[in-house]
Amino acid sequence: MDYLTLNNGQKCPVTGIGTYLLAPSDAENIVREALKMGCRLIDTANVYVNERAVGRGMKDSGVKREDIFLSTKLWPTEYENPDAVNETLARLGVEYVDLLYIHQPAGNWLAGYRQLEKAYKEGKAKAIGISNFEGKYIDELQNKWEIIPQFVQMEAHPYFTQKELRNTLDQYGIRLMSWYPLGHGDKSLMEEPVFTALGKKYRKSPAQVILRWHTQMGFAVIPGSKNVNHIRDNLDILDFSLTDEEMAKIAKLDKGKRYYYRTDEQLEQFAVWSPAYEKA
Repeated sequence: MDYLTLNNGQKCPVTGIGTYLLAPSDAENIVREALKMGCRLIDTANVYVNERAVGRGMKDSGVKREDIFLSTKLWPTEYENPDAVNETLARLGVEYVDLLYIHQPAGNWLAGYRQLEKAYKEGKAKAIGISNFEGKYIDELQNKWEIIPQFVQMEAHPYFTQKELRNTLDQYGIRLMSWYPLGHGDKSLMEEPVFTALGKKYRKSPAQVILRWHTQMGFAVIPGSKNVNHIRDNLDILDFSLTDEEMAKIAKLDKGKRYYYRTDEQLEQFAVWSPAYEKA
């Protein structure tokens, strides 16, 4: 496994699995099996409503807790809950997380960030981050943080490389963790001639080439799937390297194309809607 060094000295695997949209039974199975096959980065969130299942999968894998990099996210309705971090840890069945995010710039998100900073100081979060923060939101946070975040989690892929955001991140050594790393499964991205050709050269699928591009961009990448074979393929990307010339060719694909557009109305809804957590 290759690792990123964060701005606080912590290490994070460059590739792992995301559990977005996974039902608890699928999340438990995928986490367990992925860890058994060498995965060491697991990402979940309050709102995914599978944290308990992720915790069970971690325990059942037989992999030591200290060898797993676990990230989760506080949902906006938890930002002003003083017990939010402890309740999150309890659902996961762990004493700490390796990375704790606030999930959206909704509601009293500064209170949420203060929760992260407190958890960091108390050792309940080894690193902290912001998810879906860009533009005016990260501009405002820069003037208010006490502790600089280690990660931003955002949509990123060869059609949308987050150039503008990365200019800010680079100032502080903040890393990017990619969601929608394969362009939300966009067939046109997968069938780009550059990925077809590189796949043939390296005996990899276009998806594997794209995921390797992410890691060579300095991103951590967390593709999700409930198919164990797909998870295995997604992790099998570190035995080849793209050349500088090949990376330059891929860079030309960037056209600022997003697959998810969040509205102000959605942020207002996020601030008042609470997930129905697993009971057991």
